[in-house]
Amino acid sequence: MHDKESSSDDPASAGAGALTRLATPLPPEGVAGWRKQERERLITQRLAHSAESRTQAAANILDRLRAAVGDVRGRRISLYWPFRGEPDLRPWIEEIWAGGGMALLPIVVEKKHPLLFRSWRHGERLERGVWNIPMPVDGIAADPDIVIAPVVGYDPAHYRLGYGGGFFDRTLAALQEKPMAIGVGYRSQAIATIHPQPHDIPMDQIIAADIG
Repeated sequence: MHDKESSSDDPASAGAGALTRLATPLPPEGVAGWRKQERERLITQRLAHSAESRTQAAANILDRLRAAVGDVRGRRISLYWPFRGEPDLRPWIEEIWAGGGMALLPIVVEKKHPLLFRSWRHGERLERGVWNIPMPVDGIAADPDIVIAPVVGYDPAHYRLGYGGGFFDRTLAALQEKPMAIGVGYRSQAIATIHPQPHDIPMDQIIAADIG
């Protein structure tokens, strides 16, 4: 496990404008509604950025991911297929294979179940899965050593706001060996708190880049 203080960005460094929601405690019954509204706000904000600015931010994130992960030889690294303006990290996939590692993509099996992971490299067959996101068809099933998870929002305690399905939390809880979990996104997605619940699992670190 990596030290959370030294390995993460400080959301506050993005400026006061990034923390637009106060960290006022919410009753459990109010969290779902608050998260839904915050999720919609943050996704709309993310999609408002130009494709060029997102590409530049993704390149910055990739440089820092390479430094954070180090030697990929013998390591199984789960990435993701970019969706709704998420940073596109797919250029790293062939680098991982060339460096002696294995690149994986997550697969949604069904709602309220952990993710599965299959190996994939450019040119191999894909099929459309949940939310029409491509997923590997013929890859090797394997548990990741490192999970790279896109964020909709993130807070100073490294909790990740996702799309609401709970897939990453269930997966991290179910894996026999806890992988290194790295959340990636833009600094504009920093919020004061996601109002974490008992089932929420924080990332080991967050790597976020300026955008726009």
